[in-house]
Amino acid sequence: MAKTVLIADDTAFMRMTLRNVIEKNGYQVVGEAADGEEAIALYRELQPDLVTMDITMPKIDGITAIKEIMRIDPQAKIIVCSAMGQKPMVIEALSAGAKDFLVKPFDAERVVESLRKIGA
Repeated sequence: MAKTVLIADDTAFMRMTLRNVIEKNGYQVVGEAADGEEAIALYRELQPDLVTMDITMPKIDGITAIKEIMRIDPQAKIIVCSAMGQKPMVIEALSAGAKDFLVKPFDAERVVESLRKIGA
């Protein structure tokens, strides 16, 4: 059975781009969230194997959503996928529980490498 992925990004184009890369490589996208609040709710409901998380989103930002998802499930596997490539933001995301950090615009091969690396 394919590993399941939840995509959290406020941009529809980015969600579609990530979905294409993820599905072409044998993973199943089970949900898409347009903000952090929706990402947390969908994580609870769907229990995906992996989450891709943007940082800058409405309602609840990605860092706060990561912290909440990690509180719900300390074993959660989250890859941050954000244009916010500044070092402090990367450190904050990783210390909140993210397993990897991809900077937009990302390379499709790097996305696949990250998915495989964290064991999802």
